[in-house]
Amino acid sequence: MTPDARTTPGPDPLHDLHAYVAQPRVSGLAVSPDGRRLALAVVTLDGEGTGYATSLWESPLDGGPCRRLTRGGTGEAAPVWTPQGDLLFTARRPAPVVPGRAGGAPAPDPGSDPGPADTTAPGRPAGGGGDDDAPPALWALPAAGGEARLVATRPGGVAVEAVARTAGTLLLTSSTMPAAGRDGDDADERRARTEAGVSAVLHTATPVRFWDADLGPARPRLLAAEPLAAAPGEVGAEEPRLELRDLTGHVGAGLEDTGWTLTDDGRTAVGTWVVPRAHGEQSDTLVAVDVATGRRTTLADERDLEHRGARVSPDGGTVALVVSRVGTADRATSHWVATAELRRDADGVVTGAGPLRHLTSGWDRWPDAVSWTADGRHLVVEADEGGAGPLFLVDSATGDVRRLTADHGAYAGARVTPDGWAYALRSAYDAAPAPVRVRLEDGPAGAAGTVEHLPTPVPPLALPGRLEDVSATAPDGTTVRSWLCLPHGADAEHPAPLATFIHGGPLASSNAWSWRWNPWLLVSRGYAVLLPDPALSTGYGQAFVDRGWGRWGREPYTDLLAAVDGAVARDDVDGTRTAALGGSFGGYMANWVAGHTDRFDAVVTHASLWALDQFAGTTDAGFFWAREMTPQVAEENSPHRHADAITTPVLVVHGDKDYRVPVGEGLRLWWDLLSRSEAEDGSSPHRFLYYPDENHWVLRPGGAVTWYQTVVGFLDQHVLGKDWVQPDHV
Repeated sequence: MTPDARTTPGPDPLHDLHAYVAQPRVSGLAVSPDGRRLALAVVTLDGEGTGYATSLWESPLDGGPCRRLTRGGTGEAAPVWTPQGDLLFTARRPAPVVPGRAGGAPAPDPGSDPGPADTTAPGRPAGGGGDDDAPPALWALPAAGGEARLVATRPGGVAVEAVARTAGTLLLTSSTMPAAGRDGDDADERRARTEAGVSAVLHTATPVRFWDADLGPARPRLLAAEPLAAAPGEVGAEEPRLELRDLTGHVGAGLEDTGWTLTDDGRTAVGTWVVPRAHGEQSDTLVAVDVATGRRTTLADERDLEHRGARVSPDGGTVALVVSRVGTADRATSHWVATAELRRDADGVVTGAGPLRHLTSGWDRWPDAVSWTADGRHLVVEADEGGAGPLFLVDSATGDVRRLTADHGAYAGARVTPDGWAYALRSAYDAAPAPVRVRLEDGPAGAAGTVEHLPTPVPPLALPGRLEDVSATAPDGTTVRSWLCLPHGADAEHPAPLATFIHGGPLASSNAWSWRWNPWLLVSRGYAVLLPDPALSTGYGQAFVDRGWGRWGREPYTDLLAAVDGAVARDDVDGTRTAALGGSFGGYMANWVAGHTDRFDAVVTHASLWALDQFAGTTDAGFFWAREMTPQVAEENSPHRHADAITTPVLVVHGDKDYRVPVGEGLRLWWDLLSRSEAEDGSSPHRFLYYPDENHWVLRPGGAVTWYQTVVGFLDQHVLGKDWVQPDHV
C-alpha cells in the first residue's frame, strides 16, 4: 500500500529521534487561480535547531525539480496567489531598507531564489534575520520574479482570509485593540496599555482562552484592500503598500476562530459570525459583509444549527456551507452540506439569502469542507469514510454524491482550478503529506478520480513495516475497523508486542499521517501499533456516532477492547505484551482503561480528561461540552471515580499552556495516582512528564524528542521488561 518510497539519506528518521524532528514536512499548498502555478509550504528546523520555520517552494506542474521561493529568517506561512500571479505570504522578517533612505544600504534579498553557491542553513537568510516578537506582516513575491516586498503591516499582525478570484480584492484579519478607531491608532492603544503596566482583560462573554492563547483585549477585525499594485520599476522608489480598510470595527468575539470567503468580483465577504447566547452558549451564524461599506447582513441564524466553511459559487449567486445540528444530551451532533441563494438589491449588494437547502442531509457522512467547481455544477467535498479521507463530488442541483478518490488516503485542503483539477495534500498512515491533484470529470486528461502525484522537495520516507486494514466485532455486533502497523519480520515465531494508539476528538478518525503521534517510531523499535476507530469515530455513519454519544465509558471502551482482542488473536502479535496510549479524548480513554482493566502492561495518557466535574467549567469550550454531558452523565463517565482500581503503571503527560484540557486534569490525576501509593519510601511505578511551555500538543523539536524518549523508555520498561533509561535533559 506504500507509494513508491525511497530511502532517505543519512540517519533513519523513523528510528533516530533527532533525525525525525529534523525531517522536512509539507504543511500546506496554494494553487494560482488559473491553475498554472503551485506553491508549497515546507517546514524545517530553524537555524538554532530549537524551533521550526516554514519556507515556500514552487512545485512545477510541467515536471522538473521544485524551486525554493523564500528564505526568511523566521519563516513564511499562509501562501495565497493573486489573479495577477503575485504570491502573498505572511512573515516576521524585517522590512528591507531602500537605498538613499534612512538606514543606508539595502537589506539582503529575503525572497528570491538562492543561487547555487548559497550554503545557509534551512530557515536562515544569507545575512539577515527576523524578529520573533514582531507581528506577522504581509509580503508579496512579484509574478515577474525578483525580491519579495513588504505590502502591509499592522501592530497586531495581518492574516489573509481570501483573495477575490477575478477582481483581486483582498480580505484580511488583524487583531486590534477595542479602543482603537478605524483611523489606525491601534499602536497608541497598545503602547498606553504597556506603559500603564496593565495585563488584565475584562471579559463579557466566553471564551476567555482558546487552545494555548489568552484572548483579549485585542480582537480580530475584518479588513479589505484593493488589488495589489505593481512594484515601481526604478531603484530607490517608494514601494506601494496596501491601504487597509476596517470593515467591522470592534466586535468582541464575533470574528473569533472563523473562516471567510470573497465573491469572485470582490464585492461581498461571506463567513461565520459568532453570537453569544444565554447560559454561556454561542451560535455560529452566517453573514455577508459588503466590502464597500462594511454593512453586515445575516444570511442564516437558526439556534439549533451552526454554519461554517462558506464558499460562494463562481457566478456569485449561491453560497454553499457545512451545516451542523447542535448536539444535546439526548441527540448527537450531525453535519451536512447546504446551499442558499443570495439576494441582492438593484445595485448588486447582498441583502439576504433564501432558506437553506439541505443538499446532503440524506448522505450518511460528515462533510468537513466544500469547494465549487468552475462551472458551479458540483461541489468538491472532504469527508471521512471507512478509515480514509476521500474527496467526493456533490451535484449542486440534486445533492447526488459520488466518491472521487478510491484509495485509502486522506485528502485535505482541496483547491479547485478552472481546468478541472482539485489540488490537495494527500496523506495516509503509510505516507506523509504530499501534493497531488485529482481529476474531477472524465476527459482527455484522464478519468474522474485519477490521482496524480506532484513534485515535492520532501522525499517520501521508507517505512520500517507494513500497514494492514483489520476489523473486529464489538459485543453488540457492530464492526470496528482499525489500521495495524506491523514491523518487518513480525510472524508467528517472532510476534510483535502491541501498542494501541487511541485517537482524540473524539469525533474524528485514525486515517491521516501524524507527526506528533507517529506509530512508525514504535514500529521501528519492534512494536506493532493498532489504530482503532471505536464508537464516536467519523466515517462510519451517524449511528456509529450515536452509539457513543454521552456514553464515553461504554461503547467506545468496549469497541476498543474488541479491536485489541482482534489484533492479539493474530499469530504475529504478542497478546502477552501490550500497552494503551492516547491523547486528549484518547487520553480520557486511556484513563478509563487503566481504571477498568489490568490487561495492559502500561498506559500512556497525554493531555487527558480525568475528573469530568472540574473539567466542565475550566475547558476553553465549556458550552460545547455542556451540550453532551449533563452533570449525571459526566459523573457516570468520569475516570477519576475509578482511581482505586488502577494497578497498571501510568505515564501522565501534560502541558501547562493547554487550555482545551487544562493542566489541572493532569495534576489531579498525578495526585490521585501518588496518593494511593503504599510504598514506605514513596516510590511508584507511575511517571509525570510535565511541559511548562507546551500546550495541548508538544510542538518544539526538543520537546518532541523528550516525549518519544520517555514514552519508548516507559513502554520498554513495563512491556518488554528492560531497564529504565532516563530521557535526556529531564
